[in-house]
Amino acid sequence: MLKIQAESKIPTDYGIFTVYAFSEREEDWSPHLVWIAENTDFTKPVNVRFHSECITGEVFHSKKCECGQQLDAAMKYMSEKGGVIVYLRQEGRNIGIINKLRAYGLQEKGLDTVEANLKLGLLADGRNFDIAIEMLDILKIKEINLLTNNPDKIKSVENSNIILNSRIPLEIDSNEMNQNYLMKKKDYFGHLLEKI
Repeated sequence: MLKIQAESKIPTDYGIFTVYAFSEREEDWSPHLVWIAENTDFTKPVNVRFHSECITGEVFHSKKCECGQQLDAAMKYMSEKGGVIVYLRQEGRNIGIINKLRAYGLQEKGLDTVEANLKLGLLADGRNFDIAIEMLDILKIKEINLLTNNPDKIKSVENSNIILNSRIPLEIDSNEMNQNYLMKKKDYFGHLLEKI
């Protein structure tokens, strides 16, 4: 069962957030995180983003995906309007950084993002958003506006005791390196993308 192991206020380029670390064990060095913007109003539906870790996109600004730009956009949105970012340690759709780099290697040989994962014997998307729901429950968040393009995240909320008030799109313009990747997200995973 997840517990809040630590909390602190962190000033960022987008404002001050209160950050909670969630894990089952205090010794877990890679806990899930919840970032709550300073001006969040919990008496109304809360703006929420479920965001899975992407070290290549967020830290090193990889152009293979739009994850870093989505996280920046979500932080800016929450800072301006109030809200919560649930940061899930599910790197590479939950295959981990080593397998992610292996998948990238296969993509360099012509496979797409889904084909590469399947070739490695992995799921196309192995993420679990029930963990995010559990964290919202612990924080007593009952009704949300979900920032997402991903129908699986929408279903995870609809299948929970949390009320989905609305969906807020979070689309990022494509570049020459990630256009095929975004097209696969739209065509294979059914992501709600209008710009691609």
